[in-house]
Amino acid sequence: EGLMTTIKLHNTKTRQKEIFEPLDPDNVRMYVCGPTVYDRAHLGNARPVIVFDVLYRLLRHVYGPDHVTYVRNFTDVDDKINARAIENVGEGGDVNAEIARITGMTTQWFLDDMGALGALEPSQMPRATQYIGQMITMIEKLIADGHAYEAEGHVLFSVESYKKYGALSGRSVDDMIAGSRVEVAPYKRNPMDFVLWKPSSEDLPGWDSPWGRGRPGWHIECSAMSYELLGESFDIHGGGNDLMFPHHENEIAQSCCAHPEGGFAQVWMHNEMLQVEGKKMSKSLGNFFTVHDLLEQGYPGEVIRFVFLSTHYRKPMDWTAEKAREAEATLRKWRALINRDDFTDDCDRGHVQRIIADDLNTAGAISKLHEIYDEARDKGGPYIGIFRSEAQLLGLLQDDLGEWATAPKADLSGLETRLFDARQTAMDTKDFAEVDRLKAALVEAGVEVRMSKDG
Repeated sequence: EGLMTTIKLHNTKTRQKEIFEPLDPDNVRMYVCGPTVYDRAHLGNARPVIVFDVLYRLLRHVYGPDHVTYVRNFTDVDDKINARAIENVGEGGDVNAEIARITGMTTQWFLDDMGALGALEPSQMPRATQYIGQMITMIEKLIADGHAYEAEGHVLFSVESYKKYGALSGRSVDDMIAGSRVEVAPYKRNPMDFVLWKPSSEDLPGWDSPWGRGRPGWHIECSAMSYELLGESFDIHGGGNDLMFPHHENEIAQSCCAHPEGGFAQVWMHNEMLQVEGKKMSKSLGNFFTVHDLLEQGYPGEVIRFVFLSTHYRKPMDWTAEKAREAEATLRKWRALINRDDFTDDCDRGHVQRIIADDLNTAGAISKLHEIYDEARDKGGPYIGIFRSEAQLLGLLQDDLGEWATAPKADLSGLETRLFDARQTAMDTKDFAEVDRLKAALVEAGVEVRMSKDG
């Protein structure tokens, strides 16, 4: 033993799994694109959070908690936020005050919901509005070096000025023009050129700049924040694969042109998308859930986390009620074991760590935990401690996420008897009001109630 775990990660940039070698083992640096804060996080938004939380835990475990810097941003200036604020206040309302209210509130919602899923808070959580000065500086450099140009109060990045444009997503510029919904504007030299800065009207958020009062484009935000907090070269950049093009492609172009001496991100990682009951999540299908919806429906955060980890991050994931039921049953069993009287604390043996280290194979790690559980159940004592610390590498069986597993079951036996008695009485009196009231209250609390002829 004694040797450092070898971590292998699939690098989108090279299309292959590579041994991870940090630029500086004393400061392993990761950037992950965070949410645009105008609403509750939906279930799909939680996937990168959980995926990169496991990677963050693994890196901390291998390199030491003080040697890992994880940055995840909040996009708090964006057209979607503006649109939501305008919709809320109507004509003549104070849009800027409403924007501040929306972004403040939804940022806290995001942190609360992700905390409920057992995600650690990143080392840094920059908000785009705190880095406008750095964005302006970066845009000025891009203009000075011939990579960007000003036109009608807008500043655009010149895609032709960066020869490697399209390398990450593997598309040629011609393909991109043909296949994408590029915003056609008369002032663009090339239809693929994208906005770095745009003018703001008086009633919208805006900052003074050399090109007039305006606001940044979305892509420059991540480039400026990652440079400021992690430098011109860092180890890992992550996000959902829906961000690969154009967001990540544009980040690379901006960052590599503004800081050609750096390599920007060494490893690019992308998680696959999420479905619900086999279908793409959409409001029209009625299968659109926020994380908060599920927590409100009584799904414990740990159960949601378990379901997510049961599928490899590079495969599409399907959230189903059936999977959640199985996850809940497993976690109740696991938590009952670690609450046993003969539990003695012990450290992990590295089984799970080695599996996670192979491109975050969380599904494989869960299979291994089932094996370790069986051994711990039979042998008890320190084996239970080993089981718990192995599970905690996945962020499962954390102390602060466990109330759900011990509380409800214990109290429900009494309610079950009451419900049964009330039903007997109702059969005799033909007055079912009390039964219906009890049943409705249980369902409201997230309990499934089934009544058979036998009881």
